[in-house]
Amino acid sequence: MTPPAVSFEVFPPKSVNAAFKLWDTAQALAPLEPRFFSVTYGAGGSTRDLTHDAAHVLHRTSGLPVCAHLTCVGASVAETMEIADKFHDAGVTDILALRGDPADGASRFTPHPDGFANSVELIEALALKGTFNLRVGAYPESHPDAVSQHANIQYLKRKFDAGADEAITQFFFEAEDFLRFRDQCAAAGIDKPIVPGILPVTNWTSARKFAERCGTRVPAWLDEAYRAAERDGRTDLLSTSLCTELCSTLIDEGVDALHFYTLNRPELTRDVCRALGVTPKNTLSNVA
Repeated sequence: MTPPAVSFEVFPPKSVNAAFKLWDTAQALAPLEPRFFSVTYGAGGSTRDLTHDAAHVLHRTSGLPVCAHLTCVGASVAETMEIADKFHDAGVTDILALRGDPADGASRFTPHPDGFANSVELIEALALKGTFNLRVGAYPESHPDAVSQHANIQYLKRKFDAGADEAITQFFFEAEDFLRFRDQCAAAGIDKPIVPGILPVTNWTSARKFAERCGTRVPAWLDEAYRAAERDGRTDLLSTSLCTELCSTLIDEGVDALHFYTLNRPELTRDVCRALGVTPKNTLSNVA
C-alpha cells in the first residue's frame, strides 16, 4: 500500500495555553510532511483575527504550507476581500472558501447586507484575483441545507465551475459513503480532486454530537462499539483501529490523499498516519 498524502486541520487558539497546544500539534505532525495545515474560522467569523494570526505564525515559524479558512458570515464583500488580501500578504495563498455556519446560534444562514450571498460568489471573487489556490467543502451525505443529494452535488459542481481547485469533505464513518459520493460526482462531470475528511475520534460523545449537527450518519454498530470500549477502557485502541481501517479501505479504492480533523489533539492522528505508512521525515525546528 502506497502511503497517502496527508493534510491536517487545526483551530486558532483563544488563550496562551491553547496557543502552546496548537504549536505542540504542529510539532507533532509537521514531521509527517503534510501537504498543508488548514486553520479554521469560528462560527459567525468569531475567530477572524485569530485565524489570520494563527495562519501567519504557523506559516512563518514552520515554513509549511497553510490553508486559511474564509467564510461569508458577518462581513461585507469589501471586508472579506480585505481579509483575503491580508492572508496573501502574510504568505498564505491557500484558502478554504466556505459559506460558514450561521452567526449567533441562528438556525439558518443569513447573508450580510453587503456581503457575499453564498460560497459560489466568494469563490468567484477570490478566483478573479488569480493569486490563490482555492479549496472548498463537500458533503458526502449531503449538506443539511440541500434539498437532495442531486442538488448537493450540483452545488459542488458550481463551486468548481466558479474556480475551486480541490474539495475537502465533511467527515464520515463508513468508507462506502465517500466512495458512493465520489462516483456520483464523477457521473455529474466533476473531475477535480475530492479529498476525504477524516475525524479520528478522541471523544465519542463529542464526535457524535458533532455528527448530528452536520448531518453525518452514525451507524448503530458504532454506538455499540464505543459503549463496549468505554466499559473496557479501550476507546483509544478502538478509535485507532477503526480510523486506520477506514483510511486503508479508502486507499485500496484509489484515494491518494487524506485530510485529518485533528481538533488540536495530534496523538491519535499521528498514530493512524504511522499505521498507514506515513512516517516522520523531518523535524520542526525553525521556531521564531
